[in-house]
Amino acid sequence: MKTLVATLLLALLAGCATPPPTGPQYDHTYTARGQSSRARFLVLHYTVSNRADSIKILTQQEVSAHYLVTDDPVPVIYNLVDEKNAAWHAGNSSWKNFTQLNNSSIGIEIVNPGWQDTPGGRVYAPFPQAQIDALIPLVRDIVTRHHIAPENVLGHSDIAPLRKQDPGPMFPWRQLAAAGLVAWPDANRVAMLVPIFQVQLPDIAWYQKKLATWGYGLVQSGVLDEQTRTVLSAFQMKYRPANIDGNPDVETAALLEALTNPTGPLPQPLPAPVITAPVIIPDATPMPPQPPVPPVPPQPPVPPEPPVPPAPPEPPQPPVPPAPPAPPVPVQQ
Repeated sequence: MKTLVATLLLALLAGCATPPPTGPQYDHTYTARGQSSRARFLVLHYTVSNRADSIKILTQQEVSAHYLVTDDPVPVIYNLVDEKNAAWHAGNSSWKNFTQLNNSSIGIEIVNPGWQDTPGGRVYAPFPQAQIDALIPLVRDIVTRHHIAPENVLGHSDIAPLRKQDPGPMFPWRQLAAAGLVAWPDANRVAMLVPIFQVQLPDIAWYQKKLATWGYGLVQSGVLDEQTRTVLSAFQMKYRPANIDGNPDVETAALLEALTNPTGPLPQPLPAPVITAPVIIPDATPMPPQPPVPPVPPQPPVPPEPPVPPAPPEPPQPPVPPAPPAPPVPVQQ
């Protein structure tokens, strides 16, 4: 009987035992020092939709983000994509030397209606303060864990300025900068730079070079074309939202210089351009045009001089006769 019980117990224990693992076995005793997070950038968006539609779009369509922050009185933060995976939020994008940023970024969508075109112009919707208060700790947690630099906390309009405007000029970037999460130009340095650029604005090539240095992707055309105005407007949305007209003005130049040269020597004022256009004196009587000088008619050729005839030969001179002898002179006694 004892033998039967022992056999049954052994069979029961064998059935409960964990089966041996299959596939490769990994030993995690050691961890390599040379590694970093795949996430180099954090990109902020607005959804241009309400809460329900935003959830539907980001979960059922070919677009996604790692996080969604709602606009409820007490905002909810949805984690829609695991951070180890790429979300489809950036699209065709670039920043500095990186392109196609889906694979190197974390995306946050913020529920916001975006903008509307009105007779008075385009109007952007504000962000509730409760939403920003929920967003800032989320951003801080992400950039801390992934060691994302403040200059790499971006808007969709930074990485795709020719086709995107979000999160728009109503987004309070300055609050994120005050929390140490976003790079921001020093106000004192901007104030020192403004008088320098008031003397003479840089040319368009300077603005294009500075925008590219900061990270924006644009063609260095040297002219104020449509793409340059659009990228300038994207820059102004973030750092000077009161005026986003895309013009290369004094304040924009000071902000760009303060960001790209935060501690170096201040630039020297550029020399005034040389005016090559004619100077017009008002109320001056214009001089009548001078009549054209008639051409000088060609002179007739000078006839050749006739040859001089040779002089006739001189006649021969007759010989001179000899003089007669003189008579003797008598001697006086």
